[in-house]
Amino acid sequence: MKIIVFTVEAWERDIFEKLSPVHHVECVEQSLTTDNASHYADADVIATFIYSDLSTDVLKQFNNLQMIATRSTGFDHIDTDYCQEHGIKVCNVPTYGENTVAEHVFALLLALSHNLIESTDRTRKGDFSQVGLQGFDLRGKTLGVVGTGNIGECVIEIAKGFRMEVVAFDVKPKEELASRLGFRYAEMKDVLSTADIITLHVPANPKTHHLISTEQFDSMKDGVILINTARGSIVDINALLQALAEGKVAAAGLDVLPEEPVMREEAELLRSVYRKQHDLESLLADHILLRLRNVIVTPHSAFNTKEAVQRIIDTTVENIVAFAEGNPQNVVA
Repeated sequence: MKIIVFTVEAWERDIFEKLSPVHHVECVEQSLTTDNASHYADADVIATFIYSDLSTDVLKQFNNLQMIATRSTGFDHIDTDYCQEHGIKVCNVPTYGENTVAEHVFALLLALSHNLIESTDRTRKGDFSQVGLQGFDLRGKTLGVVGTGNIGECVIEIAKGFRMEVVAFDVKPKEELASRLGFRYAEMKDVLSTADIITLHVPANPKTHHLISTEQFDSMKDGVILINTARGSIVDINALLQALAEGKVAAAGLDVLPEEPVMREEAELLRSVYRKQHDLESLLADHILLRLRNVIVTPHSAFNTKEAVQRIIDTTVENIVAFAEGNPQNVVA
């Protein structure tokens, strides 16, 4: 099989090229786009990261494509309807960084609770004033966890180490988990109205699009903290801006934004504006959030530790080998 691996860093090449004695493997530094897809049209398998374009316009340029190995758990960036119609298997990495992302949640939360960004900026300028830097304890605060899958579970475990109270929502509550970790499940509205801090751990799909919008912000406590390391589309970004402006949300820690792929390169931004493929209002909101002092934005890097990335690559290679042997695993579409 001809395997094309996109968005490959130099150190990752050796791992993917171990497939080469049996298969033809080509590693590409760039992401897959509408513009370059035709150069790889004869690929049987493509391995991509979340910033590759896997829309119908791209996928229809491949003549022999049999499998997509996404190096992620989420697969909302892939046109799975097209894949199913054309017999293309989509395989993901179901688990790789539950503890990694959960740790990032608390990195964001601690940075906010202790005003670490502002404190660091001041001391670098030789200013050791503590005016306006008073933070708050996590101990005794109520953490609202929306989604108690692998990542949500790890978040709860860490929260208990901080001696926080935890209330959670999930469409499929796990009462055994709640009993073991010492938290309780509640309806979504009750979680939002009870929590001092809310953290989101649900996949991106039509049901979770703008799961947190104006109605949900209105039901939250005044001065709530919002953490989102899931997907940008889960939060209505304009409603979040309004909630921040009104003080309903005191601060936010975000590893994801709704239009983050477009923001990465100005050239892509200009093309997208011209094609009217993206929400310009959300793009503007994203840029505003980047500049707010009570908002911390990281570049979708919650997953990015040495250990987690290694697990992603290992599972992706295993997925490709399993498919080639006729026993596909981790199939999501």
